[in-house]
Amino acid sequence: MPFISCTADGSDHLANLRRLVAARWAALAVMTGLTLLLPGPLEIPLPLAPLLVLLGIAALFNATVQWRVRNADSASPAELFTQLLIDIATLGALVFFSGGATNPLVSLLLPPVAIAALTLPVRCVVAIGVAAIAVYSALMVFYIPLPLSDAGRAARLHLLGMWLTFAVSAAMIAWFVVRMTRLIRERDAELAAAREQALRDERIMAIGTLAAGAAHELGTPLGTIALLAGDLANDPQLPASLQPDIALLRQQVGICKEIITGLSRRAGAERLENTATTAVDHWLEGIRQRWHATRPRATSHLQAHGNQPAPAIIDDPRLEQAVLNLLNNAANASSAAIEIGLEWTAESIVIDIRDHGPGFPQAVLRAGGQTAFPAHERGSGIGLLLTRSAIEQLGGRLTLSNPPEGGARARLELTARKQ
Repeated sequence: MPFISCTADGSDHLANLRRLVAARWAALAVMTGLTLLLPGPLEIPLPLAPLLVLLGIAALFNATVQWRVRNADSASPAELFTQLLIDIATLGALVFFSGGATNPLVSLLLPPVAIAALTLPVRCVVAIGVAAIAVYSALMVFYIPLPLSDAGRAARLHLLGMWLTFAVSAAMIAWFVVRMTRLIRERDAELAAAREQALRDERIMAIGTLAAGAAHELGTPLGTIALLAGDLANDPQLPASLQPDIALLRQQVGICKEIITGLSRRAGAERLENTATTAVDHWLEGIRQRWHATRPRATSHLQAHGNQPAPAIIDDPRLEQAVLNLLNNAANASSAAIEIGLEWTAESIVIDIRDHGPGFPQAVLRAGGQTAFPAHERGSGIGLLLTRSAIEQLGGRLTLSNPPEGGARARLELTARKQ
């Protein structure tokens, strides 16, 4: 349990603690090897019993910590701070029995300070640094010396030990820094993506506000157009050849009024959290029929595959508008029949909308609805942006591609609901 309060925000202390455990295993393996192998060939009279006991206790402790972090969901900075203090104390005890400050392994007190500097707040780093300096200073006075009578040989062994200590310290610090740097890059990428998503959501909300105002104001001119169309239809002086056009005009005005009324009604239902669910095959067929009423010259074929009964889907106006946007894009790209595929399992729903036009431009494939495109002669350029935003808000995914056989394909992947 941590015994010092040490707080910091925004660090993944559990991941850092797991890295510390892995680095500690490497250090223990090196020290155990040096303790067992070097005394014979180099004729260094080490006190093996206390050193091996300390290494065994350290290994048992590290195994306990590894089990704890493997089954943990989080770790506090105080726990990481405590573990680094334990490393300093363990190394100090090992060096105490093997020459004190004259042992070049005393430089291994530096990696805990470097790790603290990378992972802990300033006051904790200062505390770790003070502890390391205190242990080093104490080892200059209190230690068990090694009986080496040959001063020249002792100097050579000291230089060899310094090289080994430098190599181990450099490897540990480099490994830890590389892992920390990669984590920082990943977090920076996540933060950048979150900022972009927030900007897109802000634009979508602005568009939604403007659309709501436009829908409210469109009621009056649509009512006027409907009234005039009715007067024209009842005008006896109107040539009979214009009656079909007048009927089509009245039909389209009626559809526009239904769309505005439906949006207001469903928005109210959303505020009351009273969203309904519908079988996905009936839901998609209803959207297709309503779309054909607004674009009577377009043709489409729907093919559904899956075990009956079909899973349910939320009857959400945002999702309906997303599908309508993709259908309109497909109809604008090609006059050939649009192929609509619907597949489902118990967990997922996939809707494929494919046209036989020239395919998506590379700029569209790269952006994939992340940004709005310039307005063009057939639209405002924000259809894909609104579509992707709506699908992602509902937990789905939009994928755009150009199949090898030609045309363009938009794929919607959604989560199925049990009826």
